[in-house]
Amino acid sequence: MKIAIVGAGAIGGYFGGVLARSGAEVSLLARGPHLQAIQARGLRVQTADGEDFTVHPKASDDPAALGRQDVLIISVKAPALPALAPQLAPMLGPDTAIVTAMNGIPYWYFHAYAGPVAGRHLKTVDPDGAIWRALPPERVIGGVVRLPSSVPEPGVIRGLTRANLALGEPDGTQSPRLASISQALMAAGINAPMRSDIRHDIWVKLLGNMAFSPCSVLTGGTQAQVAADPAMRAVLTALMREGQSVGEGLGIRFEVSVEQRVTEGGGVALHKPSMLQDWEAGRPMEIESIIGAVAELAAMQGIATPTIAIVLALLRRKAALQQA
Repeated sequence: MKIAIVGAGAIGGYFGGVLARSGAEVSLLARGPHLQAIQARGLRVQTADGEDFTVHPKASDDPAALGRQDVLIISVKAPALPALAPQLAPMLGPDTAIVTAMNGIPYWYFHAYAGPVAGRHLKTVDPDGAIWRALPPERVIGGVVRLPSSVPEPGVIRGLTRANLALGEPDGTQSPRLASISQALMAAGINAPMRSDIRHDIWVKLLGNMAFSPCSVLTGGTQAQVAADPAMRAVLTALMREGQSVGEGLGIRFEVSVEQRVTEGGGVALHKPSMLQDWEAGRPMEIESIIGAVAELAAMQGIATPTIAIVLALLRRKAALQQA
């Protein structure tokens, strides 16, 4: 199986490293000093179990140089995908599968969807449909990542826990391609369960991200610091309750209470959400896929989300000032 990692940073680089070590034919699409270090010295991976190894997969910033693949695992930040997606054409063969291992609501959300507001298009995530056209949703297998990791220096990936990548077909079927990709990931040491409702997994992760990430950016605090402030805890709770209402309107059922989610999120000591890390590094933040899309889905259903509207307005203005 030829597997290409599109965006070989903290998440994608970890996946690529352990897959290459397991014997898969791996290619990495990367850029800048990180790519240069991989090409010069290989990709070094440090796992939570204390393993430290180096692999030498093919790496380039040119999709054409990597050629056609059986599977693309896309782990770039959401703001980069609209411009990048059309460039991936040389990597797509007739049967290439695309795994979206990204944060937030994905562009393909309403593909093979029979629930409320079916057939809609998410303008916050894919404004002009460029991603949908370049990466047809029929190719997609949804993915939900849970992997705290970092790039301490170019060419080095450090994982803090075992990697988890839940996988699911948008139509809920247990397809042969889903099984083969799950098996390849499991053989590499990645927990890759097959889900019959991947949208549920998306929302379970999103509910925490859409509350903690914006509040961490707006305050500069870690998750624990934000949750420890009673006033901010009230904001987190309001955000999650509104987000839960939007998800429930789309048929999602949440087993854990909002109060428990806030407590659990605040229990992650010293953790900075990736959105805050992006803000501090001057990188574009995943505002639209994580919270903008929730506001759009709320508007589709006629659900009032006043707290989300205020926080989203503040976050968008902060991002605009950063880029000015």
